Amino acid sequence: MFIIAGLGNPTLQYRGTRHNVGFDVIDTLADKYNIAVETRKSRALIGKGIIAGQKVLLVKPQTYMNLSGESIGELVSYYKVDEEQELLVIYDDVSLDVGQLRIRRKGSAGGHNGIKDIIRHLGTDVFPRIKIGVGEKPKGYDLADYVLGHFSREEREMMEEGYQKAAEAVEMILAGELDEAMNVFNRKAKPKEAIE
Repeated sequence: MFIIAGLGNPTLQYRGTRHNVGFDVIDTLADKYNIAVETRKSRALIGKGIIAGQKVLLVKPQTYMNLSGESIGELVSYYKVDEEQELLVIYDDVSLDVGQLRIRRKGSAGGHNGIKDIIRHLGTDVFPRIKIGVGEKPKGYDLADYVLGHFSREEREMMEEGYQKAAEAVEMILAGELDEAMNVFNRKAKPKEAIE
């Protein structure tokens, strides 16, 4: 079984914010594969289903971002998944352009508190992840205010494309094509005019 965890903050006030793009990708996958992410377990909302022929557990931790590791650590332990092969974490990245993806097999938290907590609870930074760009923080902005802010209408459209790409990347990773997914999605998006 694969655990696919999207990071975010619970409660309505955070819906649609930059910090909640992990939840948005989980919602995209849930809609596409008709998986209800409504069961409460290990301080998360979870839903079981099949994607790309693999049993999956879609997860939205409800612990707030900074404590994401508590929930994910419990689920990894309960379902006895191998985090290096069967855990996939999806989250926001302020160092990438809006809607751009970056797929990695492992790596540091890069200043992301949710990932920092997951690494602390798992005791390793070796687990696949999909980062989704939310754009760089404007000068003079507080980082917390920026990531808890909402997208403009134009940015939202770009993010919707990013969510669809992330869903495609998830399918490839589940099919055992992580390297291929990195080759396809880690390139910078071309300007619209350049696309046929």
